[in-house]
Amino acid sequence: MGVASLKKEPSSSATIYKVLFAISFVHLLNDAMQAVIPAIFPILEKSMNLSFAQLGWIAFSLNITSSIMQPIVGWYTDRTTSPYLLPLGMASSLIGMVGIAYSNNFTYILLSVILIGLGSAVFHPEGSRVAYMAAGKRRGLAQSIYQVGGNTGNSLAPVMTALVFVPFGQFGAIWFTSSAAMAIIVLVFVSGWYRSRLVNFPRVTKKPSKKAANPKRKKQIIFAVCLLVFLVFARSWYFSGISNFYQFYLIKDYGLSIRHAQYYIFVFLAAGVLGTFFGGPLADRLGKRNMIFWSMLGSAPLALLLPYVSLNWIYPIFLLLGFILMTSFSVTVVYAQELLPGRIGMVSGLIVGLAFGMGALGSVILGNLADAFSVHFIMVLISFFPIAGILTFLLPQDQTVKAWEQEAI
Repeated sequence: MGVASLKKEPSSSATIYKVLFAISFVHLLNDAMQAVIPAIFPILEKSMNLSFAQLGWIAFSLNITSSIMQPIVGWYTDRTTSPYLLPLGMASSLIGMVGIAYSNNFTYILLSVILIGLGSAVFHPEGSRVAYMAAGKRRGLAQSIYQVGGNTGNSLAPVMTALVFVPFGQFGAIWFTSSAAMAIIVLVFVSGWYRSRLVNFPRVTKKPSKKAANPKRKKQIIFAVCLLVFLVFARSWYFSGISNFYQFYLIKDYGLSIRHAQYYIFVFLAAGVLGTFFGGPLADRLGKRNMIFWSMLGSAPLALLLPYVSLNWIYPIFLLLGFILMTSFSVTVVYAQELLPGRIGMVSGLIVGLAFGMGALGSVILGNLADAFSVHFIMVLISFFPIAGILTFLLPQDQTVKAWEQEAI
């Protein structure tokens, strides 16, 4: 595209499943540790007398640290070979988990979640790169395998609350240091494979491209990337509102216990895991832009209905809503990677990191709105966000993106 030149990567048709499953397993462990934070919210609210706004700031500190650093880490590793950065980042998460278990005030909790966020910032762009390198020609499937691990880890949050934090309290977080240790061991193996494959996946060079830059094409790509980030941002605000605050809605408006409320959140998150897994293969067949469109608009009627239904309807709505909404999760990453070929780390960090960081900002805003008005108010407010999916029509079609990709390499 004129800003950097790439050596054309040899395409390999082989999909390396053992590496995909290994990096997906670590993604599960990494995101399960991140899920400890919202899982412990009901415990911290009572033990430390925290407000919804303070809980929002904790979520913000975790996700904004991760999100701001992810594109930076990706930008750096697009240019520099750093395969063993993966286990080093996980060590930061291990220290953060120890901090969560022993923190006795709001400030120490914030410092601990920042360490977890830094570990996640290193893992996500590099983990996505590993999935890309192991994908062969099945990019949608490979990204789904990788992302389904993370979404499975996130879905464990309500289970953790019910089975770990309700009986053991805040100190229960110490059990998750074993998850970090296990992840480090697996990442040492993955990093060795990663290092052996670097010759087939050269980094972005600083030499100017021999092809003249196309200003019109550059503007089209920038617009498409910005719109894609906005769509992920809208989806993230909705997902953040449900995963962080819907449990309080169930407790305060429906009279459920902390433990009982977690089962409803788990159904939503578990359905999202299935949606993430099936979204990639479906997009390989039906098209990435189509999948993003139907994922957002298909979930909009259910989201609009959710705040007004009786308790009996929440389970079936959550099953459908979580599945449909998350079918575009891995697809947006692959779509962005094809918009900006060769920028695998930076793009993955931008889509998964920065856009989700905007979702973290949503946690703070929604927390303050819940304090000022009510949890019911924010549930109604966020129900309109999936309607933003109608803007998907402004994204270029898959065939157009493929043509741009060939121009750039």
